Amino acid sequence: MTVRQQWAVVASVIAVLAVGLTVATHLMKDQLFPVAIGSTAPDFRAKVLGTNSYRTLADYKGKVLILNVWATWCVPCQKEIPSLEALYREYGSKGLNLVAVSVDQGVSEDSIRKFANHYGVTFEILHDPAGDIERIYQTTGYPETFVIGPEGTIRKKWIGADDWTSLGNRALVAKLLGLQTTRPVYDARSRSRICLRRVQMFWLSIRRV
Repeated sequence: MTVRQQWAVVASVIAVLAVGLTVATHLMKDQLFPVAIGSTAPDFRAKVLGTNSYRTLADYKGKVLILNVWATWCVPCQKEIPSLEALYREYGSKGLNLVAVSVDQGVSEDSIRKFANHYGVTFEILHDPAGDIERIYQTTGYPETFVIGPEGTIRKKWIGADDWTSLGNRALVAKLLGLQTTRPVYDARSRSRICLRRVQMFWLSIRRV
């Protein structure tokens, strides 16, 4: 075998390995590059309702973004909408971007808009009937939500409905926006439990004396 033939064999082996690595990377990309907390948010493309324009992740570069993947027929999604709206009303004017991407198939954009209006939604609704965002963000159900920091890193990933008015969620959003962390607000029931606990601790201290 000549030197040229030897190099041809080496080149062939390298080419086969390269093709194999490319195929393996494609087949195992979810395991190799999981979309998780701490990872860089992947790009997406979804349609603005009633227009021929699209939004991508680049449109929210440098901003705090809550990306919600949902569908009109999803009951947990419906239950979650009021808390998302409440969070947006509190922080939307302070820099929070909240985008809900509908993956409804066979549903008109007008129907999606009417659905959102029924719940009093004021945050942005986009449409991805092909469901590409599900593959890109490796979602496993509905709703699924990603809190993305201004640097493009996923700060929270939540599968299922969540209470976005909770202290933890509001504190996270406030921190990302550079605002003062929200203090907890206790209702009458919470205050009653605290008072009862204090009374119990008082009587226990007396009995020990």
